[in-house]
This record gives sequence, structure tokens and C-alpha cells, in this order.
Amino acid sequence: MDEGVVMRELPPDPATTDEGETSRTGADAQVIVVGAGPAGSSAAYHLARAGVDVILLEKARFPREKVCGDGLTPRAVHQLIRMGVDITAPGWTRVRGMRWVAGEHRVHIEWPALGRYPDFGLSRSRHDFDDILARHAVAAGARLYSGWKAERPLTDRAGRVMGVAASSDSPDVPEPVDFRAPIVIAADGASARLALALGLERDPRRQIATAARRYYRSPERSREEYLELWADLRFPDGGPYLPGYGWIFPMGDGRVNVGLGALPHRRHGKADLRATLDQWLARTPEEWGLREENAEGPVRSAALPLGFNRHPLYARGLLLVGDSGGMVSPWNGEGIAQAMEAGEVAAESAALALAHPQGPRREQVLRGYPMEMNRRWGRYYRLGNTAADLIFSRAGFQPVLNRYVMGSPFLLDLLARLLTDLTDKPSRDVADHVLNTAFRLVPAPALGPGRRGGNRGKKR
Repeated sequence: MDEGVVMRELPPDPATTDEGETSRTGADAQVIVVGAGPAGSSAAYHLARAGVDVILLEKARFPREKVCGDGLTPRAVHQLIRMGVDITAPGWTRVRGMRWVAGEHRVHIEWPALGRYPDFGLSRSRHDFDDILARHAVAAGARLYSGWKAERPLTDRAGRVMGVAASSDSPDVPEPVDFRAPIVIAADGASARLALALGLERDPRRQIATAARRYYRSPERSREEYLELWADLRFPDGGPYLPGYGWIFPMGDGRVNVGLGALPHRRHGKADLRATLDQWLARTPEEWGLREENAEGPVRSAALPLGFNRHPLYARGLLLVGDSGGMVSPWNGEGIAQAMEAGEVAAESAALALAHPQGPRREQVLRGYPMEMNRRWGRYYRLGNTAADLIFSRAGFQPVLNRYVMGSPFLLDLLARLLTDLTDKPSRDVADHVLNTAFRLVPAPALGPGRRGGNRGKKR
């Protein structure tokens, strides 16, 4: 197999490249991406655009449901624009900013007008959002195999990953088949099946949040221009403040996405999210329609692995992106923007590595991937992990959104940029300067020897 970078013409019809129906014996490629969520599709798209022969394996078939808030910050919109996604097409709902609710206080915060990011966000159901991204990757030249579940990594005698064994949901393919490539990108979500198979365990010091969401028919709220966040929720039956927040996101189609995300409380443990959701929605105005009779589907929940909770992000031919690498922001639970950005960085690292023959120089390039992710988010996530441990997991967002902050436009703008990681570099205004200076003062997380190559730093 030629492992160098090759240039190919793009296929004329994206639908014809979904090879999940026809493959019976597996295939070879230069890179295999496991998982066609935002992280995997982003990685596959950027690899294909670089001329790399890439296979994208997805265990489900599109369109498919995914537990998510469906809200996209300007950082996520920035990644969509970089992928060339038409965000003016039907189905995208623009949002001007955030509305924060804390007790009697309600404030509106516009997305900042920065040079680096757009000044608007979006909402789109994950039911077809992921489908759009996967088809975009296919249009760029990626080979999509839907209905194929990666069961385990394939390794050589030295333990280096050389592909994956995957099983098809087709009865015509009863046994797993081998897909081989010198580089594999794991975008297989919070389950992190491939990472665990290599012994890349979750950092027990890092917290895992839980999110729950449900759709409601609410024409009044569906065309709102703001992502609404409630920071004053409590445990059921008058317990402490929830270490998280609730959201109401407009979908633009007569529905809203309503949900909440929370860390385990330091003293009271995990909250009953369903009971908390019911208690909260009973407080909302009747005319909003957030009642059982207007609900669409059940309450669904999912884990949110926060703050780089798995190391190393690269080991023995396997790169971790998105939830597989624990990349959800510890500040706000956002994961889509981070997944797409990490997918692009992983794709660039893989494409550059393939320009070198198999050996030390290629390995050196691949080891640059976790270093780059650490450069981008290391200090920001370290500060966020500290805030989650010392503040959010003890008293939620309520102490942060006090009446002094809620009454100060500057502090609100500063806090909004902090929570959503929206700053320009170099700084364009005072808020940028304050935040960028604060991040520089945070010690960068160390990339110790145990985080550079598999299990070497693992305690036994």
C-alpha cells in the first residue's frame, strides 16, 4: 500500500461513496477515522481535502439521533465555515447571543464581534447535523462505510495500531473484517472503545458531567434569537443548587431543545436529572408549552467527558479526538466546536506525517498532535477544571452569576467570553487582554513521559 499522499478527483455524487452496502472484505486506506460525529467527519473532510485516502467508519446509519443541546456557539460556526458548510440553507437557526436567567435577574449578551469568529451562533438538530457533516466529508473524497462498528484495533508485533476490525450490521457479513491503515483517528465518542483497548484509561481526577434533553413543541419559543440558560436550578425537593445549568434552545421549526447538564455535587452526588427537569419546567410560563402534553420523545441522557480526561491523545498510531479524548469544555459542557477543531488538527497532523516514510520522523510529527492541542486548550482547560472542582461542583453557577456580575455589562461580556472561549489573539480590546493575560498566568499542563506513549505512566 502506498502510504504517501495522493491526489484524487472528488466523486460526482456523495451518495455513491457510502460503501457500507457493498464491502465484504474490508479495505485499505492511508487513514481510518472511526466515528462520523462532528469530530470524525471534520477529520475525514480535512484529510480528504488534503488528498489523503481516508475511510470513515460509522456504526449507525444516517440520519440518527444524538443526545445534545443542538446549540452552536460562534466557535462551532467558525469550524462549519472552514468546512464550507452552507449555513444559509434551510434548517439552520441563527442566534444573536445568550440570555442568562439567575433568580430575578435576566440579561441578554450579544456574541462579541471579533476578528477571528463570527458574531452569531446557530442551532440545528443532531438528527441531521451529523448527516450533513458526514456527507460533506464524502463530497470532499472520504469513503463512508455506514453500519460498520469498530470492534478493536489491529496491531503489529510491536503493538502499533495498523487498522481496525469492524463488524457490519448487514446479515450478509456475519464476521468482523479488517480495515487497514498506518494511522487511525478515534472519534468513537465517550465510550472510547479503541482508546481503552490500548490501555488509555480515563483520568479519575477529571469529572464527568451528565446531560439530559427533550424536545417540546413551543412555537412561541422556537424562533427566539437567544440561547437561554438558567443558572438557578436546584436539586429536587429544595436541595442545593445544581452544579450546572438548564437550557432552552430554539430550533426554528416549532420546537425547542430543553435540557440540563450537571456535574456530580461534591456533597450530594449526582442529581436525578429527570426530576430536576420536571421541577424546573413547572416554573416556566404556561404559554411556553413546556409541559408533558407537548413533549416529543423521551428524556435522553449522555455522559460528557470533560477537560482532557484521557491521556495521551496520541499513542502508537492512534489519535484521539472529541469525546474519545475527553475534550468537552469544563467551563460550559460544549463539545461540538472542540470536536470539530480537534478533528481538523488531527487531520493536519496525519497528513503531514504521511509525507514521511514509516519511521521516527513520521512518529515525531504525530507526537506533535497532543502538543498542539495542549498549546491551544491546555491552560484554558486547566483553569476550567479547577473552577469545576472548586466552584461549579459545590455551588453551581449561581455564585458566579451574582447581582454584581449580572448588573455589569463589562463583567457579563468578560464571563461570556471566558465560558465560551471567545477571545482574539492578539487582543483586540480590554476583555481580550484580561482573559489572555489570565490564561498566560496559568501553568501549562505537563506532558510527562507517561503521557507520551501509551501505558508507560500508568499506575499499577
